[in-house]
Amino acid sequence: MIVSEAGRLVITVPMVMDNARGLLDAGRRLLQPGEQVFDFSRIAVADSSAVAVMLGWLRAADQSRSTLTFAEIPSGVRSLAELYGVTDLLPLV
Repeated sequence: MIVSEAGRLVITVPMVMDNARGLLDAGRRLLQPGEQVFDFSRIAVADSSAVAVMLGWLRAADQSRSTLTFAEIPSGVRSLAELYGVTDLLPLV
């Protein structure tokens, strides 16, 4: 689901409702103190659950003293974040 490559946490499965709980849990387990980058470059399919998972990771990061950045965000996910009015909450690169 998520692999660590070159200092990034690379998401390897579609970010859809069926995978949302697993992705949320996997991301939480991988959080370490310090800066973490979630890399979306391999995401071909995503739905609105992607935004929910990202917000969940941000909440978990506060507890683990992590700072998150989301890189290579698919345009559809970025559009959903804008639609929901949460773009300012998400550290998108």
